Amino acid sequence: MKFKNFPIYRIEWVTSSFLIGTALLSLTVVPWFLWNQFNLPADAANKVHGWGFIWALFVFYYYATGFGITLGYHRLFSHISFKAKWPVKVFVLLFGAASFENSALDWSADHRIHHKHVDEDEDPYDISKGFFYAHIGWLLFRLKPKPPVTNVKDLQADPLVMLQHRYVQWIGAFVGFVVPAALGYAYAVLFVPAELHANPWMTALAAFLVAGLLRTVIVQQGTFCINSLCHMIGRQPYSTDHSARDSGLVALLTFGEGYHNYHHEFQHDYRNGVKGWQFDPTKWIIWTLSKVGLTEDLRRVPDSRIMAAELKEKSRTLGRDIDSLAARLDAPTREVKAKTITAAHDLAKELAIRAEALKEAATTKAEVANETMVELRALLNQAAGYLETLRRADAGSAA
Repeated sequence: MKFKNFPIYRIEWVTSSFLIGTALLSLTVVPWFLWNQFNLPADAANKVHGWGFIWALFVFYYYATGFGITLGYHRLFSHISFKAKWPVKVFVLLFGAASFENSALDWSADHRIHHKHVDEDEDPYDISKGFFYAHIGWLLFRLKPKPPVTNVKDLQADPLVMLQHRYVQWIGAFVGFVVPAALGYAYAVLFVPAELHANPWMTALAAFLVAGLLRTVIVQQGTFCINSLCHMIGRQPYSTDHSARDSGLVALLTFGEGYHNYHHEFQHDYRNGVKGWQFDPTKWIIWTLSKVGLTEDLRRVPDSRIMAAELKEKSRTLGRDIDSLAARLDAPTREVKAKTITAAHDLAKELAIRAEALKEAATTKAEVANETMVELRALLNQAAGYLETLRRADAGSAA
């Protein structure tokens, strides 16, 4: 496309300027500032003192704004997976604004459309339009006019949400940029020894650059990875009807939000990492807050429904995966593994039957014995064993 034909009117100029500008400053000015400070002599007039405090401030803001998005914007406001008392709401609204990812109202409106129309043209960050578009492009320019906000009437009835929505940019600038700088200035004045002749404005600048600017870019890029990477890389144990995937790596970067295949199947569960070993600190905080009365009505999908989804998906993919592996085997190896191939197909049929039975039990709220759940988990492990056997046979025949 020639530049003269580029639809300039589609560019979101304010958003694009902020996102590109902060990213460029974080990649250029921040490293230059840190390197310059590292090489300054201790008695230099512009030497920053109090780096321990500044990095502690960065860590606090990183987690506060990160949880403002994951716990607040996402699981509380977008999906109503739990209820929160006003102190929790105020915290996530303040620090969510400081993440500079728009207001909770607008963020939730877009996210609810994403779940309703995932992988379709109406999806705001549709992965089928490419990695760049899903990651950040949808914010830089609009392919079509933004639809009217009609899916967040519940949030529009919340005075705290609407107050934040009206003043979100001012709140974000104050909490996200002014407060870190002010705290850096105050620290230099109150706690740096006078004989060091520290310039408090330099400490304020350092806090602004590190806990404000750099932290904003890092938190935003983590959120963007959920929209892009989690629809491209990872496993799909619960459904292949959509592009969402479970990624433990992205979960580490996004406070537990990386288990996206599960989330798209069970979006109203307050948990994303449903397995005990999965990293989901957002879930742990919500649960902990419920024990001290700050959150309540935590919505949780029954284990039987989760297992039913796993069984159904494995029944759909096992036969296909077995056939794909078997087709790559040479004739002698395929004959040796014929029993394994047949057994795997039989297991796929059994998994489908057991999935329907579990789904029916979940619908009628019938209790499923723990022994049954252990047995079903063993069947899933057996399916994995069949696949591993054929993968090894395939590797052996290729060698």
